Amino acid sequence: MDDKKARLGQKLFFDPILSGNQNISCGTCHSPNFGTGDGLSLGIGEGGEGVGPTRTAGKDDHRIKKRIPRNASALWNLGAKEIDVLFHDGRLSKSDVYDNGFDSPAEEWLPSGLGNILAVQALFPMTSQFEMAGNPRENQVAGAAHDRIDNVWPILAKRVRINLEYGRLFVNAFEDVKAPTDVTIVHIANALSSFQNFEWQSFDSPFDRYLMGDRSALTVQQIAGKDLFFGEAQCANCHSGKLFSDQKFHALALPHFGPGRTRLFDPYVRDVGHMGESDRLEDAYRFRTPQLRNVELSGPYGHNGPYATLEGIVRHHLDPLGGWNSWKPEQANLPAVPWLASVDFVAFEDQRERQRLKSKIDIQPIDLDDIEVDALVAFLKSLTGTDSVKGRLGKPDTVPSGLAVD
Repeated sequence: MDDKKARLGQKLFFDPILSGNQNISCGTCHSPNFGTGDGLSLGIGEGGEGVGPTRTAGKDDHRIKKRIPRNASALWNLGAKEIDVLFHDGRLSKSDVYDNGFDSPAEEWLPSGLGNILAVQALFPMTSQFEMAGNPRENQVAGAAHDRIDNVWPILAKRVRINLEYGRLFVNAFEDVKAPTDVTIVHIANALSSFQNFEWQSFDSPFDRYLMGDRSALTVQQIAGKDLFFGEAQCANCHSGKLFSDQKFHALALPHFGPGRTRLFDPYVRDVGHMGESDRLEDAYRFRTPQLRNVELSGPYGHNGPYATLEGIVRHHLDPLGGWNSWKPEQANLPAVPWLASVDFVAFEDQRERQRLKSKIDIQPIDLDDIEVDALVAFLKSLTGTDSVKGRLGKPDTVPSGLAVD
């Protein structure tokens, strides 16, 4: 981690300058106030107003046209070198398929020089119509995104480097930037990565202290939950390693709602998970195993956030089919969007899609009583960091663009 790059990335992360209409930043949907998420099942992106669970869908011509298809992932420890795949469906991974080190939505148009997979990930929200780019004809960025994905990044890089303060900061932070005119989207992405990697490292939980020999760090209930997690409950079969994720994909029959993401030209409103990336039928409805550090802070849970509580998602894991059959739409934390209400649960109400989805379950039911479930939840809460959850640099009061910080 380079201090100058991290401090520059902090400003960029919270600056709406990287969005098409300059009205939303990375920090809008990944807020430190909500566990680096937004507290919503499905986010309100470009065009919305406010931050967190009270964010609204906007109004008049600027209102949102679509909900964000997936839950906003937490950002804890995403700079870890063990991570080789990102996004719920794995559409970004380390690979040589395009001779640039990554298999990504940019394919062969991904720029060279990106420092790691987290820097690559930072590029794509900027190109998404409903996340940060905006709608066609609203701005130059949105128009470029509908032409070719890599046409977006030179526009944003120019917007940043002509700002006098940003120009100075880039010259100070990067050895290969001799003048502001040298700044490219690669420098911006690498700065964003440096900030995220520095800001949200978390390895100071009670469980960590327990592992280091402090047997008083966990309560009796949390120790019982730990034993279940690594034993009878079989949680560690997938939530393994120091990040508590095998970085693989599994189907849990989580109830589907919202627009979802599927394969190009798929006529259904649904979310096919990893199959959308791999195009293999066996990957249908499988999603990446989430990391569990600070999981207490990052609800709602699941790739589309159907469960608001840890207890809810734990019980679904123990009985996926039972959870599927008993789930109700009102359990989703979705801000009211009257003009989208008629399509929010189209896939959930589609009987054929319901049968397809619940026919794909990769885990077996496990019978635990209420006391054991409570113990599992207590253990998961022991994975919450202490000082680290406050961040290191925090959120700036102002940013070089002069735009409002959410």
